[in-house]
Amino acid sequence: MKHQDLAIKFYKEKGKKHDKALWAIRQKRDKAIKGVKEWEILRREASEIKDYVIENLKELIDEFIKNAKNEGVEVYFAKDAKEHNEIVLKLLKEINAKKIVKSKSMLTEECSLNEFLEKNEINVIDTDLGERIVQLRGEKPSHIVLPAIHTTKEDVAKILNETNTDPTYLTRKMRALLRKEFLSADAGISGANFLVANKGYAVVCTNEGNADLGAILPPLHIISVGIEKIIPNMKDLGLFLRMLARNATGQAITTYSTIFGKKDNGKRIIILVDNGRFERLNTKFKETLKCIRCSACLTTCPVFRRSGGHSYRYIIPGPIGSLLAPLKDKNEYNDLPFACTLCGSCEMVCPVKIPFSKQLREMRKYVTNENIMVKIAEKSMHSATMFKLFSKIIRLTPKPILEKTLNQWSQYRALPAIPKERFIK
Repeated sequence: MKHQDLAIKFYKEKGKKHDKALWAIRQKRDKAIKGVKEWEILRREASEIKDYVIENLKELIDEFIKNAKNEGVEVYFAKDAKEHNEIVLKLLKEINAKKIVKSKSMLTEECSLNEFLEKNEINVIDTDLGERIVQLRGEKPSHIVLPAIHTTKEDVAKILNETNTDPTYLTRKMRALLRKEFLSADAGISGANFLVANKGYAVVCTNEGNADLGAILPPLHIISVGIEKIIPNMKDLGLFLRMLARNATGQAITTYSTIFGKKDNGKRIIILVDNGRFERLNTKFKETLKCIRCSACLTTCPVFRRSGGHSYRYIIPGPIGSLLAPLKDKNEYNDLPFACTLCGSCEMVCPVKIPFSKQLREMRKYVTNENIMVKIAEKSMHSATMFKLFSKIIRLTPKPILEKTLNQWSQYRALPAIPKERFIK
């Protein structure tokens, strides 16, 4: 099913509640940033830092690898999702791991790591409350920060075989079940929000503490992270920590912001993943690499709020997903850049000032096959003589042929009748 059909289905079932829940978070975000008078200055600085990272990515990666190794952390580089998954499997087999605890990581979702490890007889336990809920429901996350925002307390009670739908009760039950998994896991896997180049540190920001348990209790901790998460130094980290939680959930800072270096009671390994990111540096869409996955664009988007994340079909939904998905598979996701009103709300809240409207217009061109009639029309608008000739051709062309030629335009619009005569002779 394409975006439109899935969106309509979701809106009829849960759209209004979903919209209300996310708009409440958007209001919390707005309240949180009002307490930071220099917010727009921070946005400009964050954008400039990310521009610098994009222009110097290879050098920063080299610097990070050198400093991480000096810190006592092993570093691997994976060119794509397949290589990433094979590295993880190799590391787990070396310690004969049978069960891992995993905290929320969009990179591992991007690589379909869970499915790969399960096929290789390794039990994967997602430990974020929301991630565990969708895992038990056999679903993918519908939001990059609030993965189970589409579910209800009744849904959660059902998967736990409970009749009590009190959220506190359900949370405590899930916590008790997960605590046993932490204590018996052979390894922990997490993502990272930032990589500090001049220190070799990985920084993980969470609200539940599960990432820290998975990083500390098992003898092996693997951090899987996209190369674009690198920032130059600790000063820059301070800036991004101020912005991340405010944009994501309306908090001043996440409950846990943990800096990981060497693991004292075992081994810590970082896997840096390319998976098309270097290739993106040479395209019109390189600014998508600035994204810090705060989810502000999803939470404010009037389309996403009403249609839900699963209607986008890609692991990262919403405005940023509508840019990333077609770069992964142009044909499969060619409808997503059009799942947007171009209202600019995402651009207004983005902490790193990604020009969403411009990027989405470019993406629409990228996924659309060149239409000769539209191209001729565009050129004719710049010349009175050409426009006169083009309008004459339009009048002489039978309507069925016009509709077929302009099929992408007329698919959702009625082609108006063409007047027999021009207004201007």
